[in-house]
Amino acid sequence: MKIERGNFGSKVGIVLATAGSAVGLGNVWRFPYMAGENGGAAFILIYIACIFILGIPGMLSEFIVGRHGQANAARSYDKLSGGKPWKFIGYLGILTSTIILGFYAVVAGWCLQYLFASIVGQLSGDVQYVKAYFQDFSCHPVYPVLWGVYFILVTQWVVMRGVRSGIERASKFLMPILLILLLVLVVASCMLPGAVDGIRFLLKPDFSKLSGGVMLEALGQAFFSLSLGTACLCTYASYFTKYTNLLNSAGQIALLDTIIAVLAGLMIFPAAASVGVSPDSGPSLIFITLPNVFQQAFASVPVIGYVVSIMFYALLVFAALTSTISMHEIGTVFFTEELHLPRRYSAWIITVVASVLCVFCSLSVGAYDNLKLMGKGLMDFCDMLTANFMLPLGGLLTCIFVGWYVPKKVVRDEFTNNGTLSSRFFNVYLFAVRFVCPVCIIIIFLHQLGVI
Repeated sequence: MKIERGNFGSKVGIVLATAGSAVGLGNVWRFPYMAGENGGAAFILIYIACIFILGIPGMLSEFIVGRHGQANAARSYDKLSGGKPWKFIGYLGILTSTIILGFYAVVAGWCLQYLFASIVGQLSGDVQYVKAYFQDFSCHPVYPVLWGVYFILVTQWVVMRGVRSGIERASKFLMPILLILLLVLVVASCMLPGAVDGIRFLLKPDFSKLSGGVMLEALGQAFFSLSLGTACLCTYASYFTKYTNLLNSAGQIALLDTIIAVLAGLMIFPAAASVGVSPDSGPSLIFITLPNVFQQAFASVPVIGYVVSIMFYALLVFAALTSTISMHEIGTVFFTEELHLPRRYSAWIITVVASVLCVFCSLSVGAYDNLKLMGKGLMDFCDMLTANFMLPLGGLLTCIFVGWYVPKKVVRDEFTNNGTLSSRFFNVYLFAVRFVCPVCIIIIFLHQLGVI
């Protein structure tokens, strides 16, 4: 059967959809925590520098492959390599994104449960109660599995509707709502008594905390925050038109992703400071610390605390959904084009695979903690495998491929839209993708392994 490829219908759709793939749960808790613990505004400045030297050139490289190939990730790399084994990079990205979708859906399911619990008022209680609530739920053999699989099914429903009617339309709805919710929560948090201490904690530069390790953390955050190495950017770029300005799009996406991360910090730290809580990372911040923070911060007007809690977990759900849509689409379009299947059948393949992985990852968290690989719980193993090995490898190979293998004229033509745009920054980009980005990614890889 002949496959009709979709494409994004507007510049706004391109930016919102692609930024949505990068904006996720990590923006809400990981970036603020890292900034607060590693020099505040000093860390943010270093992070922005890392976006310029690694993030944007890395994004451009995947954009060039995807738009030139006008196909799924594997076929796009194959077209540019002339049938050489470089298409392995595309296969690696598709596999990586599917694995991430499987265990990411577990945490996304937790967010759905907490949204429901906030609505029905189940999160009212002291810290010990909220901690016990999280432990009981996350270790339950059924409920987390159901929520995680349900999240994947919601994702599939969007993806099955296609590029414009599904992904672009959902992004145009979800991203503005996400920003509105975030801004409302920032205002509410910053108006609390003592909130200024939290703002200062995040935004006051503390250069005494800067070290080589902090700089490596900022470099890694820039790499992972923009979804480099997952084939997501390559896949979405295959839906760009020939008139899309790749450099401008990369800059706008990086800017939006960074703004959301900083706003998340302005939402979390003032509220935590107002009740004397020192924020922690990971699930303990999202699912244990913050429910109690909301109760204490708005104790004088409980209804406001109730509404804020609902808005916060709705924010998490929307942020997670924009990411899972992109991860699902990577594999869906691959099976659609390679096996010549209708989109709905291809989407079901990814849903089934991701759901099976989600089930086992969820069970490995508590209900069946003997589900291990290499001494790690299955969910932790999948996280380690993708973050420490597969993502850096995919990003490194893409930079080498575009910087050294693809003919320079092809790269320039894509960068300048066949000479219709300025090539002023092309040589800077080419230098970065040939020399700077590979070195940065190797450093990230070694840092993840604890070598440096």
